[in-house]
Amino acid sequence: MKTYYSLKAEELAQGARIPLMRLNESGEVFYELALAMIRAIEDNNREGKPTVLILPVGPVGQHPIFVRLVNQRRLDMTRVWIFSMDEYLDQDGQWIPESNPLSFRGFMNRQVYSRIHPELLPPEEQRIFPDPKDPEAADLLMASLGGPDLCIGGIGLNGHLAFNEPQPELSIEEFSALGSRVRAIAPETRAANCMGDLKGALEDMPTHCVTLGIKQILSSRKVVLGVFRDWHRGVLRRALHGEQTTDFPVTLLQSHPDALIISNATAAG
Repeated sequence: MKTYYSLKAEELAQGARIPLMRLNESGEVFYELALAMIRAIEDNNREGKPTVLILPVGPVGQHPIFVRLVNQRRLDMTRVWIFSMDEYLDQDGQWIPESNPLSFRGFMNRQVYSRIHPELLPPEEQRIFPDPKDPEAADLLMASLGGPDLCIGGIGLNGHLAFNEPQPELSIEEFSALGSRVRAIAPETRAANCMGDLKGALEDMPTHCVTLGIKQILSSRKVVLGVFRDWHRGVLRRALHGEQTTDFPVTLLQSHPDALIISNATAAG
């Protein structure tokens, strides 16, 4: 066993290659993720600048907090561009329907956009999902806006960010240059997701997705990731103390100038 898997919670930040904020409850983690989103928008609004966010559907606990804070603070989001990380595809390579309970587009519309006061919302054309028919379009649009200000996310069992699954056959430089694209979902990712989303109905989990590129995530001026599950214990330790490798993509954030992982007591335990 790698020695970093034996690190105690209080030892995790010592020599960590990515900064760590260690909290107690999951709700604290989600609050910090939501607050990072709020701060990015408020800072840019004060300067009269647009805000470009990359947001996940998984983790999702930050979204209701974000909605509440936006509405309470009357936070103007009309100049905010939201790039959602990814979406599942059907057997024809199209987005699964929004009515599908697995749909990330459906989740964002039901749980986020429909719950923010309409006058505060970004226009629909500023709420972007990568398109499986033209994945590069999201990359070009993001670049034209000056790149992402903030990326919020989680970490998959195999270290994936969005659906940028491990590709150990690629060098770090090659992997880091990958843009948005259609991907087959790794078996361990399908298994992990089906346990949480479909109560183990593995055969009903989609096999393909469209994802924002690792290039777009690494180009974000700030990246904040939240971990909170029991199996995140090993993931967190490898992210913080393992070697940089395309076999565990989150380790590439070890070279990022402003990355942060926020953990609850379970994941750090």
